Amino acid sequence: MGLAEFLNFGQSFNLDKVPARFLKVLCFILLASSALLISGCASPPARPDNICDIFTEKRGWYKAARSSSKRWGGPVTVPMAIMYQESGYRHDAKPPMRYFLWIIPYGRASSAYGYAQVKTGTWGDYQKDAGSMFSDRDDFGDAIDFVFWYMNISQRRNGVSKWDAYNQYLNYHEGHGGYARGSYKNKAWLKGVARKVERRSKTYSAQYSECKKRLEGGWLRRLFS
Repeated sequence: MGLAEFLNFGQSFNLDKVPARFLKVLCFILLASSALLISGCASPPARPDNICDIFTEKRGWYKAARSSSKRWGGPVTVPMAIMYQESGYRHDAKPPMRYFLWIIPYGRASSAYGYAQVKTGTWGDYQKDAGSMFSDRDDFGDAIDFVFWYMNISQRRNGVSKWDAYNQYLNYHEGHGGYARGSYKNKAWLKGVARKVERRSKTYSAQYSECKKRLEGGWLRRLFS
């Protein structure tokens, strides 16, 4: 069928002749399929403790992480460990609701949201400096680029290596000014969390070294590896 014939067919097609029940069923199927596709893309990885499994399951995440790594420098494992700690890879993660007298809700602890648990003001800084007005905190590619961006500032301002997951997380949690003032020093619980992020980053690094070539290869290499 040529282009002219196709256009003529489209013009002659009359939806009025299609049974209403059929159209309703078709619309339901399309909406359900779209919902499943969106939820599947946004759902956390099945095995979040293994970075090879994460990137094998979510190829788009791997491409986004590699792209941001090339843009800002540094390993993909540190931002991934930070994001796991912050949200468990949940795109719509928020701080827990606070309650007055354990009954009446009166808001959340902060405006943090998304994969990287970024506050609204800080996200605005990223959009102006390195992102775009269309960047979203619940988009994995934008979120991991934010973490790389923040780590880059931590290195520039506070001299923290991008491979130093422990001190990078302290910067991330306390802010660059807070870290410089040593606000974390009397927070034993926070230093414990930072060590947890450090251990996960090291685990991810060991795993990544085993699958990096496979991930970077084409579909044929991934099929037989």
